[in-house]
Amino acid sequence: MPDLNLLLTLDVLLTEGSVAGAARRARLSPSAMSRALARLREVTGDPLLVRAGRRLVPTPRAIELRGQVGPLVEGAKAVLRPAEALDLGRLSRRFVLRGSEGFAETFGPGLLAIVAGQAPGVTLQFQTKPDKDSEPLREGDVDLETGVVDSGTAPELRVVPLFRDRWVGVVRASHALGQGVVSGTDYAGFGHVLVLRRGLRSGEVDEAARAAGLERKVATVVSGFSTALALARETDLVATVPERHTEGLRRDLRCFALPFDVAPFTISLLWHPRMEGDAAHRWLRGCVRVACSDRPDGRC
Repeated sequence: MPDLNLLLTLDVLLTEGSVAGAARRARLSPSAMSRALARLREVTGDPLLVRAGRRLVPTPRAIELRGQVGPLVEGAKAVLRPAEALDLGRLSRRFVLRGSEGFAETFGPGLLAIVAGQAPGVTLQFQTKPDKDSEPLREGDVDLETGVVDSGTAPELRVVPLFRDRWVGVVRASHALGQGVVSGTDYAGFGHVLVLRRGLRSGEVDEAARAAGLERKVATVVSGFSTALALARETDLVATVPERHTEGLRRDLRCFALPFDVAPFTISLLWHPRMEGDAAHRWLRGCVRVACSDRPDGRC
């Protein structure tokens, strides 16, 4: 393997044009620099610097190399020097955020306002998460993801909690369950929209209902929150969805606390560890946390 340190030595020798001057600049002894020149002559097959009177002059090969070595050395120095301070005003970048239905509608407006106010050159791309597959984060196709951390979450991912959420019932504005406190009998007396998709733990709602002696009558099964809420908006069906997460999807609907105990859950922010030290990515993570914390609870 080539000794890349020789590039630095060649650069300083060609710049100084003398062994003594190159030694001073590289903080080496003249004898060490002479040995380095001998090594360079061996590697390149060219004398590089030859004596002309009391000074050394470059050979044609050395002149050719001088135009190549300088940019290489500067490029290497740029790679190894610390990253420049993040200039949000000049940042031009697209970030992909993946989350379940409702995240963009609920938290997107606030997040977009924060980002636009600090880094107008940044574009956010929201994607709906169909499952809990972590491959998009691993492959770099997604920058950030929101969701519930469980045994199916890739262990190497970085995680920070965003907010606590709970399951609530949702009906159209004129629905009989839209007024007052909803009892278990009332809840079980209507047909329900079951949201069923890979990685969604809505089964805990049915488990909690059965523990309370109730059984949901499933009228239809859908794969997402927006579809469930659209059906609840136009029928007498009841949709059971996460409260804070879907607030942006149910502005014209009525929601109510479930008439049995269901454990709340935490929505977290996830990213791949290779992005941990990226300054722009770290800034965006902070923006997401602010957007989620600033959003009022809007409890049913």
